Amino acid sequence: MPQPFLSVVIPTFNEEARIKGTLSRVIEYLSGQDYQWEVVVADDGSTDHTAQLVGLAVVEHSNVRVLRLPHRGKGWAVKNGMLAAEGEYRLLSDADLSVPIEQVERLLPLFEPQDSGGAGADIVLGSREAPGAVRIGEPARRHLMGRFFNFLVGRLVVPDLADTQCGFKCFRGETAEDLFPRLTLDGFAFDVELLHLARKRRLTYSEVGVDWYYQSQSKVRPIQDSLAMTLDLLKIRWRHRNPV
Repeated sequence: MPQPFLSVVIPTFNEEARIKGTLSRVIEYLSGQDYQWEVVVADDGSTDHTAQLVGLAVVEHSNVRVLRLPHRGKGWAVKNGMLAAEGEYRLLSDADLSVPIEQVERLLPLFEPQDSGGAGADIVLGSREAPGAVRIGEPARRHLMGRFFNFLVGRLVVPDLADTQCGFKCFRGETAEDLFPRLTLDGFAFDVELLHLARKRRLTYSEVGVDWYYQSQSKVRPIQDSLAMTLDLLKIRWRHRNPV
């Protein structure tokens, strides 16, 4: 089969309540495009029926795959999914579709060269803070916690981005293959480590505002995960203190 133009990588952990609907929406959208595509579901050791439900989609669609992984964290699942994907461009999309799949149309043009109206980027980040972004239904407390974490990210690791944690990011295939084998964090702060590595390797990245819908069933635990992610920022500084 020819190389897919776009791979959509969806990390999952115990998502049986919504993975069927998510895949239906993603497949319906991609089936209407004029390019080759694939969906790679990277299942992080789910103990419910997530993998079996994805298997039903695999039977119906040859360009849908599931990776069954031992449980280690979201970063681990994304890393394996990105390296298993084969697309020219590889999109990370959270299983809750907090950013609708159609918003990829805002990201892809920024890969184009500057003389064609793009940014010539190696990585394009969906952002909840960039111009044009809209946040729908987010509690004020959750928003303030996210902004505080991004403040720490800017001070300690990646100083030039407004939002590192939005789960909607797209990579050139060669960029993904360069960066993801270097990833050391398995948890939620993997995004920051990736962008820190990209900056050190002089890769280019752009942010674009997206519509983001708060999902009350999020796997993020505000207190515990915020503390763990703050500790991870210090690990990133220490582990990558030397030139890449």
